[in-house]
Amino acid sequence: MAGAAAEERRLATVVASWQQRPVLVVGDAMLDEWRFAESERLCREAPAPVLTLRRRISAAGGAANTAVNVAALGGRAALVAPVGADVAGDELHDCLDRAAVWDRTVSQPGRPTPVKRRMLAGNQILLREDSGGPEDGLDADGVARLLTALHCATEELRAVAAGQPLTLVVCDYGLGALPSAVRAWLVANRDRYGTVALDAHDLADWRGLNPTVVTPSFAEATRLLARAAAGFAHAERGAVPSGDVHLNHDADADADGPSELMVGAAPGGSGERVPGSPHPTSGTPAAEAPAGPTGEPMPGEERVALTGDGLSVTGTGVTVSAAAGAGVDRAVLAESRLPELRAHTGADVVAVTLDTEGAVVGGAEGEPRRSHSTPVPASHAVGAGDAYLAAMTLALAADAGLPTAAQLAQLAATITVADTGTCVCRRQDLLAALGTGPDEGGHPALVGADELAALVDEHRQAGRSVVFTNGCFDVLHPGHVRYLTQARALGDLLIVAVNSDGSVRRLKGPDRPVNPVEDRIALLAALACVDHVVVFEEDSPARLIEAVRPDVYVKGGDYPPEMVPEAPLVRRLGGQVRTLGYVPDRSTSAIIDRIRAHPVTDTVGESRPA
Repeated sequence: MAGAAAEERRLATVVASWQQRPVLVVGDAMLDEWRFAESERLCREAPAPVLTLRRRISAAGGAANTAVNVAALGGRAALVAPVGADVAGDELHDCLDRAAVWDRTVSQPGRPTPVKRRMLAGNQILLREDSGGPEDGLDADGVARLLTALHCATEELRAVAAGQPLTLVVCDYGLGALPSAVRAWLVANRDRYGTVALDAHDLADWRGLNPTVVTPSFAEATRLLARAAAGFAHAERGAVPSGDVHLNHDADADADGPSELMVGAAPGGSGERVPGSPHPTSGTPAAEAPAGPTGEPMPGEERVALTGDGLSVTGTGVTVSAAAGAGVDRAVLAESRLPELRAHTGADVVAVTLDTEGAVVGGAEGEPRRSHSTPVPASHAVGAGDAYLAAMTLALAADAGLPTAAQLAQLAATITVADTGTCVCRRQDLLAALGTGPDEGGHPALVGADELAALVDEHRQAGRSVVFTNGCFDVLHPGHVRYLTQARALGDLLIVAVNSDGSVRRLKGPDRPVNPVEDRIALLAALACVDHVVVFEEDSPARLIEAVRPDVYVKGGDYPPEMVPEAPLVRRLGGQVRTLGYVPDRSTSAIIDRIRAHPVTDTVGESRPA
């Protein structure tokens, strides 16, 4: 239990560290419209239900929802995207304003705002109507204004970043918001952003961006591998080589996963070979296949079913020869191709999302990480990938390790799917899932001495300076509060080490402490200026000072720093020593003496010392 609590506190510290992180989101923004209806009878004209509309909700979708999630998680989000001068565009602007996203969208008269309208009855989606798509392209003036907006938003974020590197998130869903000129600008200006995240239906369009992280679905990942095998011969959006593409890999005795992966261009039924495609073993030539999908992948592309013979696996648009046997699943396939996906995208990290099966995440170093999710109705999971992308990006931008980023991303996606609607993960919900209150992300009540060094390392990796002080803090008073506030102003993080009850007795006498250590640390942790509290049993905090290696060590008193017993150790470790005076007549001993000197009248009217 203690280990789990320490892990939750560590993750909460990462969430606190990305507060106000500047993030520019660019891509296909859309409006999600949810219409909730009731149905009690069939119509006379056809065997179809008669729907009575009860409620309508509008929400940001696509790149706009990613920006909303960044802002909801505590980042500073700005959105650059083309938006139509229409009613849907007005509603989208309202959604962005409510979410505190910097709305830097570009109005595009004559080009409709993409909308996804869902009609539901009993929380079951009955139909979805889409409007706005890649056929509504940007004209030359629209592209020029979009490029200007990108430059201006970048400089605007840089002005408030306080030296922090900017973060870029690209959301390319094939709806025409990112034509070649915009993609070329982003590639050419890659070095203006520290962390770059890419979520694209066609990753081949983004060669040269070299993102920090890409988050393809399983279908998007296999489509990229197919185009890579064909030498990216068809560069136009959405096109794939004609026929099926074989990605042959020599079987290895130590290989984990299938020896062959094939991506078909033509849709086919689950468990059936795509008509006209070559058989995995016979190699029969394929017939000419139609162009691959544009825009959003069909749901069938995200499913791969194993056939009974264990030799071939086929899903809509995806055919896999599973020579490793019937136990192979999508996670194993994705994990076996992570190095190729990293090579083809130039990304440091690849996270292949598997919808209800979680995700597989891998980087240049370390073992791939598998995360899991709980299956939910499809109407609950709309936009969960946006929450995943936002949390993953913020964590990596805050210099969190890949396992930590993957864990927080999966948690953010998972906790958003409790109800029907477009998923948004809020910072307070993420902290609550970590067992931390909405205002306590950076202020755990107690840190164990054995975990303190690792926690400080997390802060130092984020560029924070550490201030350390120690004391009994038996009766907290205004002198303590002013002293600790001044100490916190000397750095970015204040750690307060508190003497245990036994240590206080040895230092102050048998009648101290007045308050047990549980009460003392609770009061200290409630102060906004205190970031972490740790208890030590020894009479000296020397062991903790060696573990923390503070940038600044603070003691209370009117004597010079040279007289502080811990000063030589702190300086040897590279820190500096500061002393801060106490408030006159505000000390624990003085307060206790006044209490003891004040007469108390008992129940029979006799006076006695307190």
